[in-house]
Amino acid sequence: MHYLYASKVGGSPKLVATFDTEEQLRAYVRWATLSERDGAFQFEKGSSLAGYHRFDYSSVPRTDEDSTKVDHNPTPSML
Repeated sequence: MHYLYASKVGGSPKLVATFDTEEQLRAYVRWATLSERDGAFQFEKGSSLAGYHRFDYSSVPRTDEDSTKVDHNPTPSML
């Protein structure tokens, strides 16, 4: 399992989605990213990253958040 985290500038990372593979996660981030400026990203409305400015991912959980409470393998067709 791969964990996608997002944060606002100066904020703590929050778990926003999980994926079965790193390739799925990376493809989703590529799709959801509209632009990047000075290290702050803008993401597609309706995506798991919407409203956040940064992202990170990991193959192990980094927070105590319940991974069953976030989208698993989200896709653009889920919008």
